[in-house]
Amino acid sequence: MSIVSKLKEKLAKTHNAFVKQITEVIHICGKVDENLMEGIEDVLIQADLGIVVTNKIMSKLQEEIRLKKIIDIHKIYESLEHIINEILHDEYKDIKHINFSPAIKPFVILFVGVNGVGKTTAIAKLAYKFKENDKKVLLVAADTFRAAAIEQLDIWAKRINVNILSQNYGSDPSSVVFNALNSAITNKYDVVLIDTAGRLHTKINLMRELEKIVRVTKKIIPDAPHETYLVIDATTGQNGVQQAKKFVESIPISGIILTKLDGTAKGGVVIGIKDCLNIPVKAIGIGEKVEDIREFNADDFVKAIFD
Repeated sequence: MSIVSKLKEKLAKTHNAFVKQITEVIHICGKVDENLMEGIEDVLIQADLGIVVTNKIMSKLQEEIRLKKIIDIHKIYESLEHIINEILHDEYKDIKHINFSPAIKPFVILFVGVNGVGKTTAIAKLAYKFKENDKKVLLVAADTFRAAAIEQLDIWAKRINVNILSQNYGSDPSSVVFNALNSAITNKYDVVLIDTAGRLHTKINLMRELEKIVRVTKKIIPDAPHETYLVIDATTGQNGVQQAKKFVESIPISGIILTKLDGTAKGGVVIGIKDCLNIPVKAIGIGEKVEDIREFNADDFVKAIFD
């Protein structure tokens, strides 16, 4: 089975809620008119693309109808696919995939996000991906405010056979990171993946703790963290994007990992997320298995949704 075919299978709910509804609107309207435009706009909004991107798509669609004098209603479907593909390519044209320079060792990735978004699982999946590429990986359990978070990461570390550095529940997260990075340098790890807390007593405390972790990281490795990934649950759609803005205000975020795309009809949020946050989606989680994570590819995503 090809990559696109596998992705199409995982994104079936988004396909059904998005493309099938557009097809139904086209069939019901029967001609290119204002009713069709309103129907398509409603579908785009319900698919959680966001208002800004929806307006952008509708504007381009109306312009294409005018310039190409489109009267064949079936051409609308093709135009929409082309426009969405074009928008994604414009937004992601300068985006680098999840990789790192061999000259940077260890390469440090910090993971942030609210509790329950699948952050720990996403970390484990990426750790497995790096391990499969013959990298020496260290997991760091810096979410010391929940004993369950430490235990969960430890279970994953054993399952995928990578090392983990953790301390007792309630330890200072920055101390955990400090010790982990020194260990990573000494033991010549290639990649260090740091889990962080998703919730403290207040949002202010959470953000201050994350800022402290970043400062400590830079003391050990001046250029680190080399990447900071914000993990968002796709099932929350635009609500997840609004939560994400709080993190963006406090620390620099270099990429988004969008989880649970296989379990939602709101996959359209991928299209609007870059426009809203000005941060690229670097990877998508599409299942429970350890290999169910994919680097985001605009062409594959659009094909999987529209085909």
